[in-house]
Amino acid sequence: MRFSKPLFTASNVPEAQAGLRELTKRYGNAKTDADVIVALGGDGFMLQTLHKYGRKGVPIFGMNRGSVGFLMNEYSSNDLIERLDLTQSQELYPLRMKAKTAKGKAQVAHAFNEVSLLRETRQAAKLRISIDGRVRLEELICDGALLSTAAGSTAYNLSAHGPILPIDAPLLALTPISAFRPRRWRGALLPRRCEVVFEILEADKRPVSAVADHIEVREVVSVTVAEDASMSVTMLFDPDRSLEERILAEQFVVDAQG
Repeated sequence: MRFSKPLFTASNVPEAQAGLRELTKRYGNAKTDADVIVALGGDGFMLQTLHKYGRKGVPIFGMNRGSVGFLMNEYSSNDLIERLDLTQSQELYPLRMKAKTAKGKAQVAHAFNEVSLLRETRQAAKLRISIDGRVRLEELICDGALLSTAAGSTAYNLSAHGPILPIDAPLLALTPISAFRPRRWRGALLPRRCEVVFEILEADKRPVSAVADHIEVREVVSVTVAEDASMSVTMLFDPDRSLEERILAEQFVVDAQG
């Protein structure tokens, strides 16, 4: 790839804003005809950038100016154009969530990481889960559940003890959050092209919210999730820190306790 017109965007944290000023001074800032977007911040800001610029067809390169930077490259202001030309690309396809509420409204949102269902009160949620029109789990009593992409499998999914998926795996991870019944159910690996429907049982007594990345819909009664193959975003990574390598390496991380 050859790049010459970067558009710089940054989160509000001081480090990111300082980086924005430095990079803009050195390389300018293409506002209308950019051929690459450079995002400065953490993973949360990267998700915002993917949603904001995802349909423009311009590759996105992130540099870490936040606290968590799994999706980001290391920050450096030196030789940026040459660095961008050496990057490796990765196509990401989001999940499309259609959530229906108790008031009869429907809302559509996209998620590059995961769609999660979460109980809203002290009462545990009760969910029925269907895959491609067939009920696979008649009743799951839990704090919630999530459906994760491979790119998002090291985020909330991993914290909920879900599996890490290789970036090129044609799979989605369905992971329960604090499952009470069936207590031993640990989730499932699903084909990437499947459609998952969550029905909320006893929704009036046990209200549930649905969250697609940062978009929340409260008091849902059903949530349908499937990959949106019509929409893709290209992310760029330094050759020695590809997303494939990061996800693979994450599976061999051992913390200080063991």
